[in-house]
Amino acid sequence: MRTGVYLAHPRPGSFNHAIFDAVVEELRGRGSEVLAHDLYAEGFAPLLTAEETGTVDSVPRAHDAQVALHRTEVATLDAMVFVHPNWWGMPPAVLTGWVQRVLAPGVAYKLGTAEGEPAGLLKAGRALVLNTSDTPADREQDEFGDPLQRIWSACVLPYVGVGDVRRVVFRTVTDSAEEERATWLDHARTQAAALVA
Repeated sequence: MRTGVYLAHPRPGSFNHAIFDAVVEELRGRGSEVLAHDLYAEGFAPLLTAEETGTVDSVPRAHDAQVALHRTEVATLDAMVFVHPNWWGMPPAVLTGWVQRVLAPGVAYKLGTAEGEPAGLLKAGRALVLNTSDTPADREQDEFGDPLQRIWSACVLPYVGVGDVRRVVFRTVTDSAEEERATWLDHARTQAAALVA
């Protein structure tokens, strides 16, 4: 089992970093080959270039060696884990840029099928999204409609062929106690273990 784990949080020592570390440790302890990427620490450049915007005729070329590496890796994964905060109902810009640059046509999906629908190309059949939030669950759902659920479970992951999308939200982080955070980390480990079981 080959699993890609992607962290999008700029501050070392954040709770998102703790989740990332716990998940990577759990997966490796269960024998999964883990490709762990802290996108901020790696300096991943999120800006999509004009050359990367092709959609049908050919695979948009990645002139950036880092993007090329991520594209090569993502095509080999059996599962993916994304760890990030909810910022304005969106993932941080570095992860949005990663999606746009790495999950490219010809790499993660293809257009122009006979049915007129996109066809996912990734072999990773499952993904786990672990979010942190400071918005209470009822407000997130009632006022905003849980945009991160739509982004990951309706827009991004099914489009590239990931049919089993799991998501857990840890909230509210700012006012959480250490005991609660420890429980959340155990839950993140349990979810990661279930993903690769």
